[in-house]
Amino acid sequence: MVLKYEQILAELEKKIYRPIYFLIGEEAFYIDKITDYIIENVLTEEEKAFNQTILYGRDTDVVTVINTAKRFPMMSNYQIVVLKEGQYLKKFEDLVYYAEHPVKSTILVINYKYSKIDRRKKFYKALLDNGVILESKKLYENQIPQWIISYLKAKNYSIEPKAAALLIEFIGTDLEKIANELNKLFIIVPEFSTITPDIIEKNIGISKEFNAFELQKALGTRNIVKTYQIIDYLGKNQNTNHISVTIAILNSFFSKVLLYHQVKSNSNINVASILKTNPYFVKDYQQAAQNFNVSKLFNIISLLREYDVRSKGVESLASAGELLKELSFKILN
Repeated sequence: MVLKYEQILAELEKKIYRPIYFLIGEEAFYIDKITDYIIENVLTEEEKAFNQTILYGRDTDVVTVINTAKRFPMMSNYQIVVLKEGQYLKKFEDLVYYAEHPVKSTILVINYKYSKIDRRKKFYKALLDNGVILESKKLYENQIPQWIISYLKAKNYSIEPKAAALLIEFIGTDLEKIANELNKLFIIVPEFSTITPDIIEKNIGISKEFNAFELQKALGTRNIVKTYQIIDYLGKNQNTNHISVTIAILNSFFSKVLLYHQVKSNSNINVASILKTNPYFVKDYQQAAQNFNVSKLFNIISLLREYDVRSKGVESLASAGELLKELSFKILN
């Protein structure tokens, strides 16, 4: 059967174990979490010595996986067999011969990351009958803030929208990396606290005033002084504010401003849904749309593509700071 991450975890916490866990998808976070939970919690440390095996798809074969899974546990109710990097296992679908008749005392965990599988095949149908399938899909960028809120809520924390935006801008949309940074904050910040931009700046090394998020806001409001203050900072701190990331963030912002011009309803909820952003930031797009018409926005998006290429050294020897200054001047004029 196909279950969600929360359903699988709830079963595991109740010590309800399935013969096969097939964990597939683009989002590695949930795949790793379930795998780690099984490895850490099903067997005692003494039982693990004889009853836990971890195999890698690049280094093993189907016969080895099947033979290992068919063994019976020693002095334990279960044995655990984890196949990592299953997407690299040759003749992978020959595992159907085991999936059709799994050993009940074996918990076979298959990691199949960043790949897809043909659902019409017998192997997939056998998994539906005899195991659990997790389809771990990558979250869209606009879904990440809510994921951060939910993750923190489960740990008895909350977060301000701007702080969440800073975190995403600096780290990206990799859930594992975001979770790692948040886990570090739990050591420093008392439980039941609200994570603010100040906390992010002090403990994760992100400037709350000089970052690409604030740059897009300064450009959107045509705040020339603030724009060049931020550019000066970004140009001198390329290790943590690489120009390619800055341009990508600006491209996303101005593309959404262009889309805003086509939105018929000005309701914050409606706009946020169409732009795939947090309602808290809708005002930034509204203001930018007032300052940049459709024709200018097309020009800006074209400029961003041009400077993205130049930032990679194509037909340009200018520094990142110089390129950002040129780009911002052309956006504002």
